[in-house]
Amino acid sequence: MGVKQVVKGNFATAVAAKLARVDVVPAYPITPSTLFPEQISQYVANGEMDAELLLTESEHSAMSAAIGASASGARVATSTASQGLKLMSEMLFIASGMRLPIVVAVGNRALSAPINIWCDHSDTMAERDSGWMQFYAESNQAALDLMLMAFKIAEDHRVLLPAMVGLDAFVLTHTMEGVDVPLQEEVDDFLPPYKPVYTLNVNNPMTFGSFGTPAHYMEFKYQQWEAMKSARKVIDEVFADFERKFGRKYEKVSEYRTDDAEIIFITMGSVSGTARAAVDRLRERGIKAGAAKIVVFRPFPLERIKDIAKKAEVLAVLDRAVSFGISGPVFTDIAGALTNEEEKPMLLDFIIGLGGRDITFRDFFEMAEIAKKTMKAGKVDDPVHWINLRKELLEGGA
Repeated sequence: MGVKQVVKGNFATAVAAKLARVDVVPAYPITPSTLFPEQISQYVANGEMDAELLLTESEHSAMSAAIGASASGARVATSTASQGLKLMSEMLFIASGMRLPIVVAVGNRALSAPINIWCDHSDTMAERDSGWMQFYAESNQAALDLMLMAFKIAEDHRVLLPAMVGLDAFVLTHTMEGVDVPLQEEVDDFLPPYKPVYTLNVNNPMTFGSFGTPAHYMEFKYQQWEAMKSARKVIDEVFADFERKFGRKYEKVSEYRTDDAEIIFITMGSVSGTARAAVDRLRERGIKAGAAKIVVFRPFPLERIKDIAKKAEVLAVLDRAVSFGISGPVFTDIAGALTNEEEKPMLLDFIIGLGGRDITFRDFFEMAEIAKKTMKAGKVDDPVHWINLRKELLEGGA
């Protein structure tokens, strides 16, 4: 049995890196993820962690160093957020193209401009096509657990893709919660040492990330496509193994009161707990509501979303990011997943909580009312709704 600790989300991801026996941590600090490298530096300094902490001059350099270390056979982790993830963006595509199982804890934070350090999902959503697996934590416990599982999934030879674990800025990164921290020997039994297929070795020279001509490039991308498809099965296996060993259950998408629901809210991250409580309140008001939490966004949980869609009259998607000119990114993926389904619910997209704005019961009641009106009308006129806008600011031209 492990020990119960009351820790911040950033601390939980650093503990996970230590328990995973990470070899190299290239880092550059950025709010709200700075506590991760700070805690790693303490672990290294006091001998709790046998790892190389590389303090780089930028996030671009941090990911560049992560790529070099991983290609050399090291288990690698780092952290970042928002503009830092954007500065890494070029290298994110290289890491996935080189099939390097790097794990990054991302403190989900809004992108500038204007400058904002609070929570939304615009940073990781903008990297959804970078070839990285994406996991989203609802709690600090989930942040620790998903970090541990991300290593095992990423390093599986059927996958060999990098992974990012999102935890909401300040809501999780800087909030204290009780977390069950497993013992080192328990993690060692769950997560074996990393055994790369190929490594940079002067005694056995090989090329990584070589020049890809039109005669070869598509096949490289197809192999990444197949690896991401393979990850679906591996994720299920690792989630099941984790539950057996630690007693905590994870699913690609978890459901709450969906069996007889007419309206199902689709969420990711820390708002998922609020959604479940709001569903209970709505049920008390006679509204058949349910909730489904997406934990694994890449690879996208196609089959699970299709199964959930069969239960509802309306899928109400909460997007904490926006793809300007169309809708929120989660909504577009769900709409795409249901394209060829004969029977599908009406889809509504709610742009909500951008820049750290609170998401409250009142917001859920408003979304439920919009969903009820849509069901009564029997059609969707405009699927995209912005929730809790401050109209006085819009009218004032701010």
